[in-house]
Amino acid sequence: MNQRERMLAGLPYIPMRDGLWELYKDCHQKIYRYNNLPPDAEEERDALLRSILGKCGKTVTIMGPFYCDYGFNIELGERFYANYNFTVLDVAPVTIGDNVLCAPNVAIYTAGHPLHPESRNSGYEYGAPVCIGNNVWLGGNVVINPGVTVGDNVVIGSGSVVTHDIADNTLAAGNPCRPLRAITEADRDFYFKDRRFDVDDYKEPWWERQG
Repeated sequence: MNQRERMLAGLPYIPMRDGLWELYKDCHQKIYRYNNLPPDAEEERDALLRSILGKCGKTVTIMGPFYCDYGFNIELGERFYANYNFTVLDVAPVTIGDNVLCAPNVAIYTAGHPLHPESRNSGYEYGAPVCIGNNVWLGGNVVINPGVTVGDNVVIGSGSVVTHDIADNTLAAGNPCRPLRAITEADRDFYFKDRRFDVDDYKEPWWERQG
């Protein structure tokens, strides 16, 4: 196996060998252009983003600045939205489902280094995949660590560091991130804490209301 194959297989690898450094630089050239496009260059921004990502849905929005290592390891579902300073270290696959929202400064890390200093100084790194389900909201400054799976319909509170898997339909927060409670049908009528909706169309997805 060469070093790229080792990286993709989740084995220890050297990131400067076998074309990985060239792939990294190529991605960063595109990222630089993406982050410096004028706000009205919508078509160019969308095309450039699709050339960076491995796969994405019809509607995807990532507000600049955006950062990633390779891009081809990132798969986004339909109606993905990330606010400013979205960072993805994608040395391993990052798979994200439909209707996912990321607040500012969300970071997803698949990359890691050995714990022991001598092993770490060898230059070997590793990656462990991250998977995020459908209908997930990641609050501001959330960090997702290597190897984590976040289930469907999950909300992660701002400032959380997610080091373990989070089950479906869970509100979780903290450092390290812990489940706080289940998200249930009783939550549907409230938009913030104990504040009820004062409109009637909140049970319909916005893309269906738009026709």
